[in-house]
Amino acid sequence: MKKIILLLSLICSLSSGSADIFEGLDNPRVLPMLQDLPYERGGMNIPAQDGRFLYDLIIEKGYRRGLEIGTSNGYSTLWLGLAFQKTGGTVITIEIEPQRAREARRNFKKAGLDGVIDSRINDAFKEIPTIKGEFDFIFLDAWKPDYIRFLKMLTPRIRPGGAITAHNVISQSQSMKDFLDALHHDPDLKTTIHKTSAAGISVSIVRSK
Repeated sequence: MKKIILLLSLICSLSSGSADIFEGLDNPRVLPMLQDLPYERGGMNIPAQDGRFLYDLIIEKGYRRGLEIGTSNGYSTLWLGLAFQKTGGTVITIEIEPQRAREARRNFKKAGLDGVIDSRINDAFKEIPTIKGEFDFIFLDAWKPDYIRFLKMLTPRIRPGGAITAHNVISQSQSMKDFLDALHHDPDLKTTIHKTSAAGISVSIVRSK
C-alpha cells in the first residue's frame, strides 16, 4: 500500500526568516503585496512560506496551466500568478463570494498580473465543467469537506506529471479524512505532505500510465 510521506520542507522551513521567503523576487509591483496584503473586509490568507513553496514548485516543474479553488482576496493567487508569469503560463482562480473576488481582481490589476490570472466568480462545482482542457497544477484552498469532491472531479483532468496540491492538510485534517484516505489509496498519485507551515500542504503528482 502506498504511503503518504510527511516531509519537513527544506524550501521554506518554519525557521526561515522573511528575507529567505522573498529572496530572488524582483517584481517591484508584486513583492510589496506578497509582503503585506491586508483584507478590506477581514479574512485569512495562506502563510507567505506556503505561497513560496507553491511558487517554487510551479517553476521547478515548469507548469503552464493552473487552477485554484478558493481565491479569497487573491494573496495565494499572486504567488501562483507570479510563478506562471515566469513559466509563460496562466492560472484560473475561482471564488464563490463576489465581494472577495472583486477585491482580488483589484489586487491582480494592481500587481500587473491580471493578464496571467483569469479570475472567475462562481460556485466551483458549476464553473469547472465549463472550462475546457487539462491542467498541470491545481491548488485547493476552499471548504475542506469538499476536497474529496474536487479530487474526484479534477484528477482525470491532470496531465501526467502534474500536481494536485491542497492546503490545511495538517491543521484541518479531521475535516478532510476522506480526501486524505483517497490520496493514500490511489495508486495513480504519489503524495507527499509538506510542513512548510503549521497548516500543511499535500502535493500529489499524477503518475504516467
